[in-house]
Amino acid sequence: MVLIEWREEFNTGVSEVDHEHREIVDLINELHAAIGKDASRESAGRFLGEVFAKISAHFALEETVMRKHNYDEYADHKSDHEKLLDDLRDIMDDVEEGAGGDYETALAESVRDWFVNHFKTKDARLHKKLGV
Repeated sequence: MVLIEWREEFNTGVSEVDHEHREIVDLINELHAAIGKDASRESAGRFLGEVFAKISAHFALEETVMRKHNYDEYADHKSDHEKLLDDLRDIMDDVEEGAGGDYETALAESVRDWFVNHFKTKDARLHKKLGV
């Protein structure tokens, strides 16, 4: 079972952005599958690190584009990015510390809902506004 099912409504119309978004979704789905198969904490931690790095790099690129175009909703969009990164850091800390908990559920709640909403609202609005 995948955590995030790609839907056409997530497409922004910018092939590079859509490609990166799909890569992130695929990586998150791989992580979800690994955790679902009782992956070791070490393995889950490494996978989370990869997801975090990929998402951070993508956000940095998006934020550079927003600043370059003086995007009027930059602060709100960036804040939404920071919220997800904070949630991922918390999950990574829990995994590293060996804290009890259902990481699959935490990942689903923090990531799936965030991505679905962010793709459909903030990213769609950004790319429509920039005309890309």
